[in-house]
Amino acid sequence: MSTETALIVGAGAGLSASLARLFTKEGMQVALAARNKDKLADLVSETGAKSYSCDASDPASVTELFQAVDADLGEPTVVVFNPSARVRGPIEELDREKVRDAVLITGYGGFLVAQEAVKRMLPKKSGTLLFTGASAGVKGYPNSSSFAMGKFALRGLCQSLARELQPKGIHVAHFVIDGGIAVPGDTRGPRGQDGFLDPDAIAETYLHILRQHRSAWTWEIELRPWLETF
Repeated sequence: MSTETALIVGAGAGLSASLARLFTKEGMQVALAARNKDKLADLVSETGAKSYSCDASDPASVTELFQAVDADLGEPTVVVFNPSARVRGPIEELDREKVRDAVLITGYGGFLVAQEAVKRMLPKKSGTLLFTGASAGVKGYPNSSSFAMGKFALRGLCQSLARELQPKGIHVAHFVIDGGIAVPGDTRGPRGQDGFLDPDAIAETYLHILRQHRSAWTWEIELRPWLETF
């Protein structure tokens, strides 16, 4: 099998780091993209991944990212979209420009990254797009309207793309992360670590979806800690 190239957009120290480690272990070439790539230095050193700067809400920046990965590692066969943003508070008090930015990053950014990825995958009739969603993409919470708008948009994008692209050989999957992701040493409340998702366990599920046979592709899956209500 030819070498797989995984591009993780919106990389950081949590789920993205777990994905980078697991993908590297699987023998993939890994590219990591973030607005500030300096924060990825330790992860790059650990995994051997290459890092890039990218603003997911800016079309030119996304195009430049893919062109750079193409040149360095080859066209991505797996693309993971992780960026999101939110502005908390009652609707009458929210800053309009910050809300606009949040929706652009989470929703429009997903479209931009998907478009560049699909341009490369369609000629090969293969490839995988994995999008990190949230419970806010299924149910809106009080004082979290901007996050709900972005995540609902992302989920709608994924559902549409899954129906459009599955017959063309491209697997699209959306992950509803219903709960907080654990941070080492942070119990955050009386539920302890059992109340949070383990990022390594989430990464294993991403890999499982990636490895699914096309006769039984999943377009969406929910993940939550066993103490989370739903």
